Amino acid sequence: MKFRTIQEPLRNAAPISHDTPILALGSCFTDNIGQRLAARGFDILHNPMGPLYNPASLERIISRALDGHIYTQEDLVRDSSGTWHCLDFPLRYSHAQAHTLLEQINTDFSRLKAQLGKCRILMITLGTTYVFTHIATDCVAGNCHKLPAADFHRHALSMESIVGMWRPLMERLTPRRVIFTVSPIRHVVDGLHGNNLSKATLLLAADALTAHGAEYFPAYEAVMDDLRDYRFYESNLTHPTSFAADYIYELFSQTYFSAETLAKAAAEYKNYLRSQHRIQ
Repeated sequence: MKFRTIQEPLRNAAPISHDTPILALGSCFTDNIGQRLAARGFDILHNPMGPLYNPASLERIISRALDGHIYTQEDLVRDSSGTWHCLDFPLRYSHAQAHTLLEQINTDFSRLKAQLGKCRILMITLGTTYVFTHIATDCVAGNCHKLPAADFHRHALSMESIVGMWRPLMERLTPRRVIFTVSPIRHVVDGLHGNNLSKATLLLAADALTAHGAEYFPAYEAVMDDLRDYRFYESNLTHPTSFAADYIYELFSQTYFSAETLAKAAAEYKNYLRSQHRIQ
């Protein structure tokens, strides 16, 4: 008798090894998997500018990195106190001096551009379809930086609009492999129904993009349909626990790693634990 539906490893997935550079961007769930890959010796850079949750912001910064454009003062906004902000990225990209902020942004963005230039795997974790468009600049904000709500127009991206913006980008990303996943983090601020609509739209968009060369990894399904229990969420009931992230990493490794890569990852992890003075 079975008491749960198990998400099995994907069949016939192309392998990923330690000599495969990876760039991972997206929801903060990206960092959960990225940290586990880094601790096992993989060449991975994850969210160097901080987490981004919506497909439009992710498409925007990846396109900009491919174009090689640095950030200038025209890309910043200034609030009523005189503080400068870059709405493409999280709140830490704020400063009283524009030149100091630009130096910080471009230093970090150069790391992203460098990894994108050499990576063979681009992992994208989508979190929500809800976006805030900054009215003055008509640009989707990656983060609103606590600016007044009246400065933004909030709406949800459609599946068609997501596919429409990502399809040309997929062509530019060739020959990199693009692996989409949907974050199992629940955005309950949108209400349970709103969260479910958002996740369903992201799932439809990711599936549609597989017809244009993308791959899909079922992290969302592993939590929502396999683990399927609040025991695997933190006390806020929105973020998966470390155990759940370990489970998804295990599914990822069983999907993409050869026996040789699994053995090397295990050895690298032991070295990592020694470096952290945690012997197991």
